[in-house]
Amino acid sequence: MFIQTEATPNPATLKFLPGRVVMPEGTFEAKTPEAGEVSPLAQRLFAVPGVTGVFFGYDFVTVTKADGEWQHLKPAILGAIMEHFMTGAPLFANGYGASQEDGEEFFDDADAATVETIKELLETRIRPAVAGDGGDITFRGFKDGTVYLVMKGACSGCPSSTATLRHGIQNLLRHFLPDVREVQAV
Repeated sequence: MFIQTEATPNPATLKFLPGRVVMPEGTFEAKTPEAGEVSPLAQRLFAVPGVTGVFFGYDFVTVTKADGEWQHLKPAILGAIMEHFMTGAPLFANGYGASQEDGEEFFDDADAATVETIKELLETRIRPAVAGDGGDITFRGFKDGTVYLVMKGACSGCPSSTATLRHGIQNLLRHFLPDVREVQAV
């Protein structure tokens, strides 16, 4: 098994591509070992000293570190991922659902058409680019011209995430939807 690695815009996060589907649908993020207890792979990754976050996408795993150098952490992380896939263990234990809820969406019923357009733009134009960087972004709400988004994986805590929100996503949404004034991460 050959696992590729890619840098992400977040220097504390590295993207691992095992060459197979990790999650057929949805995403999963664990920012603590306790949150990762539902996944044997997440447990293996959190067992590596210095690992502080795990994110699963369609065909990748991103791992976030607290400290230490990647050159020292990478072999143990690669070993954990390889061991998981070679043993054929399930990604989740005890029937855990594939998608994780980000909390309830909120918006005015009068804004339903605008929200649908926001979601379509997120799905078709923004999420694929964000997934390429090892993360995900989902809609949370829309109120008084502000779009609220949840950033996950490499995008969560990334130094360039503010620029991505302000200059990329906000400008794109404003271009198509004049009702949008700003975008904020939740």
